[in-house]
Amino acid sequence: MENTFNVLKREEVSAKNQQIFDGLKKAFGAVPNLYSTLAYSENALEAYINLENSKTSLTKKEIEAVTLVVSEVNSCLYCLSAHTMVAKMNGFTEEQTLEIRGGSAGFDKKLNALVKLAKQLSEKRNAGDGTLVAAFFDAGYSKENLIDMIVHIGDRTISNILHAVTQVPNEFPLAKSIS
Repeated sequence: MENTFNVLKREEVSAKNQQIFDGLKKAFGAVPNLYSTLAYSENALEAYINLENSKTSLTKKEIEAVTLVVSEVNSCLYCLSAHTMVAKMNGFTEEQTLEIRGGSAGFDKKLNALVKLAKQLSEKRNAGDGTLVAAFFDAGYSKENLIDMIVHIGDRTISNILHAVTQVPNEFPLAKSIS
């Protein structure tokens, strides 16, 4: 069995995934390569899109901040590239995206608490001594926000690992290095 993951075309996937490809093409203008990779499975693409599209108590900017810091922790250039672009469309500057990827958001006290906790949870898989969780709540976040952030960290971790294993080509402008 060949270990290379190619970017699948519509005619190479199941009828169910063809319908999903059609929806992705309509929404994005094309099927992102990482989504194409999920179509190697009859069910993974649909499950992943359902997870990504699930309702959340977090704002789009908060979601992108979590995405950037988690993808940096996991060294996923594909997701960093795609989501730097999306973060800018949601109001972040290039400099802010780099700061977030570094693990802080000094330009916004509330967002800073979210980014620091997301980084801790992504790196250590635990809350440490609880200081960052307390700071998260002190910044005005709720228990619902915490649970939604943890679910989003899982979402991003899935895509980061998927790219690390499949190494499908990155079709987005490369994100700058923070080092």
